[in-house]
Amino acid sequence: MTAQQHLSSLSSGADYEQLAARFRPIFARIAEGAVERERSRSLPYEQIKWLKEAGFGAVRVPVEHGGAGASLPQLFQLLIELAEADSSVPQALRGHFAFVEDRLNAQAVAPQDKWFRRFVAGELVGNAWTEIGAVKIGEVGTRVSRKDGQWLVNGQKYYSTGSIFADWIDVYAQRDDDGRDVIAAVSTHQKGVQQHDDWDGFGQRTTGSGTSVFSDAVVAEENLIDFASRFKYQTAFYQLVLIAVLAGSGRGALRDFAAEVRQRTRIFSTGNAPRVSQDPQVLQVIGKAAAQVYAAEATALRAAAAAQRAYETRFGNDAAAEHAANVAAELESAQAQVVIAELALRVTTELFNALGASATSEKKQLDRHWRNARTAASHNPLIYKERIVGDWEVNGTEPPYVWQIGSGPGAAA
Repeated sequence: MTAQQHLSSLSSGADYEQLAARFRPIFARIAEGAVERERSRSLPYEQIKWLKEAGFGAVRVPVEHGGAGASLPQLFQLLIELAEADSSVPQALRGHFAFVEDRLNAQAVAPQDKWFRRFVAGELVGNAWTEIGAVKIGEVGTRVSRKDGQWLVNGQKYYSTGSIFADWIDVYAQRDDDGRDVIAAVSTHQKGVQQHDDWDGFGQRTTGSGTSVFSDAVVAEENLIDFASRFKYQTAFYQLVLIAVLAGSGRGALRDFAAEVRQRTRIFSTGNAPRVSQDPQVLQVIGKAAAQVYAAEATALRAAAAAQRAYETRFGNDAAAEHAANVAAELESAQAQVVIAELALRVTTELFNALGASATSEKKQLDRHWRNARTAASHNPLIYKERIVGDWEVNGTEPPYVWQIGSGPGAAA
């Protein structure tokens, strides 16, 4: 099948309101228990099951394969709405949607019917790339080796976001036979996979971002994917999920603080009205936050449009256009990340000016919006994103499409 023949099955967009209407009642149910889950650090197993059963994980799958055919701006708009309900849930699905995106891009060269059927059936994919400890930058300790006619995965990963909820795990590893870096799509339904909810961050505490241990975990040969074939705008995509989390956190904070102001009866003698909801200075705080949230969301969707162009050019015959689209996707996601992080952190901090000390109540959990935004904004250092964008603007230096973390060259083994 040629790339041109694939064009008819691209996920280029759906009727957004019709699509969102399928999921908004579920988002509302997820929001109902968000404060209690935050307080008790309860993982959203049931909530993610609701989304699986409703086909949320397949919204990017082409219509002809049973999905919704949503565009990337539409996917991220949905994730923003979901993040408003509970910002941990879309981040827990970050690895899933990245793997779906990779399979969508792989459709340009080979049919992906089997994976599309799995996504449509509700199967989810988690993420396990990062290793901690003595592993040096650029190295990977997790290995795939051949034994007794089977391919086996052995290693340990941290920050394996969403894997504890998943049917498959997208594992970054290295083959023992030829040293190539690969993605091993490992089924979680086997004794060789052990997962632990040991993420100890002060925010995004229910994303299931703990440790995954692989002990002779079996992986089918067809599910060993050469990492060099990974979709080119993957780093931009991962950042776009975090951007959606940040924008949604801002929306959630605005919703909760506006509700608190609306019902508050206690006033300060230094205030300006008999009710807080009528105080012009308090209304100014809420109005400014609303404008910042609007700007964050609009910026996120513009950056998502650049990623959609990168996806679509994958199916053309213009290598130069595809390359330019991938550069733009990376740069626009970086610029959006810098701005949206600042907006979300300001919103989730300055909204406290609309209320008194009661806003710090543990029962209300209003601080969760700042903690979650601060955590999401810390995943990829903003100072490096700013430098990368600046280097492009001044020197025309292309951004990196893949980056890694690990011990420096002078670190002890």
